[in-house]
Amino acid sequence: MTHLPERLLAGYRNFMASRYTIESQRYQALAREGQKPETMVIACCDSRAAPETIFDAGPGELFVVRNVANLVPPYAPDDQHHGTSAALEFAVQSLKVKSIVVMGHGRCGGIGAALNPTAEPLSPGDFIGKWMGLVAPAAAALAGNSMTAAERQTALERISIRFQVENLRSFPCVKILEDKGRLSLHGAWFDIERGELWVMDPKTGDFERPLLD
Repeated sequence: MTHLPERLLAGYRNFMASRYTIESQRYQALAREGQKPETMVIACCDSRAAPETIFDAGPGELFVVRNVANLVPPYAPDDQHHGTSAALEFAVQSLKVKSIVVMGHGRCGGIGAALNPTAEPLSPGDFIGKWMGLVAPAAAALAGNSMTAAERQTALERISIRFQVENLRSFPCVKILEDKGRLSLHGAWFDIERGELWVMDPKTGDFERPLLD
């Protein structure tokens, strides 16, 4: 009797027969010594844009947090639950990562929802609708623009990344370390269809494709 979908069990069998066999010593060292990733990636939970796959990362290399539309809520030390903020705090203060990357992607469903606020909610509680309210400041930057729907989608995906990087700086632990040169903040956007990675210029905010040798 199985308690997991067969596709997952088949994938696990392949993992044990191939990748784990090759990297078993690395996994064992990580178990003994703990994780020490130098980079945190805040990405979307979209199944088509997995950071570990895109960056060809091995076990222990990336500390990844994924949520709808790769958002970073502003610093708010209240009595509410803050999953992304808690992960950020852990990465910066406990793991002492050296860089944080906010990575968005093309055809993001969350961004699409933010562009269509009058659409019927997915559920009576509409968690996505409330969550995507965090994009409102970025969406306001597109008000009155004569873009096509596809252009508007891509533009907001990228503009939102810039806003999320700024939200990172609202966390004292992030801002202090960045000012000391001990933590760097980055933005990136992944084109699912073409496999292209676009990186944000920290000075201009423009997105450019890195040169690949």
